[in-house]
Amino acid sequence: MPVAALLTNLFRKPYRTVNPQQATALMAAGAVLLDVREPAEWQAGHARRARHIPLGQLAARLAEVPTGRPVITVCRSGARSRQAAALLARDGRQVHDLIGGMRAWTSAGLPLQVKGGRPGRLA
Repeated sequence: MPVAALLTNLFRKPYRTVNPQQATALMAAGAVLLDVREPAEWQAGHARRARHIPLGQLAARLAEVPTGRPVITVCRSGARSRQAAALLARDGRQVHDLIGGMRAWTSAGLPLQVKGGRPGRLA
């Protein structure tokens, strides 16, 4: 195998990245949006129909993540969600990471909500 191909395979991410519009299309087709931010961030505002498992708890709570559907990981800016995506991909899940996180989500004009459905904010 040529060195360039070997390096490409070595450094290839085991998951795909998506932008907010692609994420919403995937969700409409049945994908799960998994928010891995901390509880205070989640309570300030999250995407409608997102599931919440903080990154620090994800390894212990893998059974709560559906196996038969694509999963989109998201955090505030993208660093934690990349870690979550890698963990889920190693577990054999079909994973997408939302580039830019909830910052990109809100910049794209997509809403956040709090418990009860009221408008939320990015914390």
